[in-house]
Amino acid sequence: MIAENLAHLRAKIEETCNRAGRNPVDVKLIAVSKYFGVDAIVEAKNCGLTNFGENRAQELTLKFEKLGNDVTWHFIGTLQKNKVKYAVNAADLIHSADSLELVEEINNRAENLNKVQKILLEVKTSEEETKSGLETENEILSLVKRCSELNNIGLMGFMTMAPLTEDANIIRKSFRDLRNLKDQINNKGYNLTELSMGMTSDFEIAIEEGATMIRIGSA
Repeated sequence: MIAENLAHLRAKIEETCNRAGRNPVDVKLIAVSKYFGVDAIVEAKNCGLTNFGENRAQELTLKFEKLGNDVTWHFIGTLQKNKVKYAVNAADLIHSADSLELVEEINNRAENLNKVQKILLEVKTSEEETKSGLETENEILSLVKRCSELNNIGLMGFMTMAPLTEDANIIRKSFRDLRNLKDQINNKGYNLTELSMGMTSDFEIAIEEGATMIRIGSA
């Protein structure tokens, strides 16, 4: 079943990239494994998947203890300060850094492990109350600058979640705003490369708007 779903998904990604004039190798597929056990992850790995995303730090820890670095782990959920040590211990990339306090805690934990922790800053690109993330350009720029000063932080780019809506134009605006933000920040002398955006319901729009990572669960 996983192999069949993956083949269908990869065909969709390739088709969307071709339509958008992009190379499929520039879009990283992150399998959201939060509802799946280790056996399913191993099955997906045997089908060629290498990147897996977890929402909860302690569940990530349990799976990391069993599989280690056989796969590349992404932490994609809301990260509480008291759970940072688990995420830094296991994750190659943390997608959801959304405050100065959290970034500095990640830096401290990474320093203890002699590790440069790769992160994305989570940006709120919709009006929805349930969404979290940085909102103003000033706070984003300030945090980008601070990340560049921290020895154990490797800031790679941004992450967002589109609003829950059937309106493709609203979803597209959310993703386009994030891409424009990355361009604006890079125009100030930074070199951010990653945009983590798009899930099962909207990844095609995300790819068209420049996503370099899509987070796919139910598909």
